Amino acid sequence: MELNRKIAGHLLRIKAVFFRPEEPFIWASGIKSPVYCDNRLTLTDIAARTDVENGLASLIRANYPGVEVLMGTSTAGIAHAAITGHIMGLPMGYVRSGAKDHGRQNQIEGKLEKGQKVVVVEDLISTGGSVIEVVNVLREAGAEVLGIVSIFTYGMKKGIVRLEEANVKNVSLTDFNTITAVAAEEGYIRPEDVARLIAFRNNPSDESWIGEAK
Repeated sequence: MELNRKIAGHLLRIKAVFFRPEEPFIWASGIKSPVYCDNRLTLTDIAARTDVENGLASLIRANYPGVEVLMGTSTAGIAHAAITGHIMGLPMGYVRSGAKDHGRQNQIEGKLEKGQKVVVVEDLISTGGSVIEVVNVLREAGAEVLGIVSIFTYGMKKGIVRLEEANVKNVSLTDFNTITAVAAEEGYIRPEDVARLIAFRNNPSDESWIGEAK
């Protein structure tokens, strides 16, 4: 089985990605969403965790062979960076959302030398804002950011544009198109719901997808 479909199956099985098109979730921004994502659940399922971490290691080896350090995003990417770093025999650290207000006031936790080649480990990419902030912090500290590796990406236009503008590459284990297709095939959603879900992904602020599928 292809890795992206295998990971999609895990995320659906453990409800790390959960579709509810008939009763949308409300994001903090107020946007109504037919999908709920919590990839932290992969950590508590041994089969999913094994395939996710080995998959992240494979993606990093294939796309960023010169990597010297893994840096997780805070907080969701920390455990994945640690486990993947252990698999690959690489050092890891993480980047806080803001500098500490005590002690050494670090924002980057873990040893990082100027010029080191870094891959950022993220669990989920939607609009890309938070992970790009991490990339910028690392660049300001003198790191050479080779790119990002993530478990799941929506492929939202805003996120794609932001990554391009930041001149940073992302590779993901699976994506929104794959997971909706697998969800329909395995009975998590109706086949006629796929177009509605893709419409949401393409324009989250347009709520015309809400309602019964035609």
